[in-house]
Amino acid sequence: MFQRLDGAWAEGLERGLLLGAAVLMLVLPLRTGPGSGSGIHPVPPFSPHALAPRRPEFGAEPASDEVRRLAAWIVASSDNGRRWFVILDKRLARIYLFQPDGRLQGASTVLLGSAPGDDSVVGIGTRPIADVLPAERTTPAGRFVARPGRNALAEDVVWVDYDAAVSMHKVRLTNPAEHRLQRLASQRVQDKRISYGCINLPPAFFESQVWPHFRNEGGIVYVLPEIKSPEAVFPGLSALAAADPIPTAMKG
Repeated sequence: MFQRLDGAWAEGLERGLLLGAAVLMLVLPLRTGPGSGSGIHPVPPFSPHALAPRRPEFGAEPASDEVRRLAAWIVASSDNGRRWFVILDKRLARIYLFQPDGRLQGASTVLLGSAPGDDSVVGIGTRPIADVLPAERTTPAGRFVARPGRNALAEDVVWVDYDAAVSMHKVRLTNPAEHRLQRLASQRVQDKRISYGCINLPPAFFESQVWPHFRNEGGIVYVLPEIKSPEAVFPGLSALAAADPIPTAMKG
């Protein structure tokens, strides 16, 4: 048993010992194994890959340069947050479904608005469908926060632009004369322009790929323009082009 030291010198020594013990508690790793009773976990070792820019992954799926550039910007900037997202290439009538981290989940041909154009007519969503003129049947370009819902026919749909009555849904076969299934299977892009503006998907792709991931919280829908430049609709692409046009690893 040590006897307590008296005097100013002893008091200074005690303070030094206490300070040293506090430093050791900060430096030495905490034991967090079974039975330790601690809820604090050790910090994982630093990995240089944690700071590497994120890249979308297309696998072997072909895609246009515009789709790849837009996907690169979305993933690098985390513009989609933690949501699933799709990119629609109107010029090729093709849609790409991505997981939140940028990995491609699937792709498919689609049917689009019969009229070329990148904007919806103001107030078109409140008009009867019979009053929508042929030149007004456009699929608008832009970034849309999509929500799940149902249309007037009680069908499951993903609302892309609710105010403009533009949605993403299974292909409709209500008018056999339109031959929509045959149009989906056609190799000609011109055959894909038939809808009033909605994005028509093959039933299997909508039910097994899109709807399971959009049915609860929705997602983000990016529609590339066909008349305007991509930069005019997605200004962030300009900064991406200056820093890294199209990553070499994505050009395959």
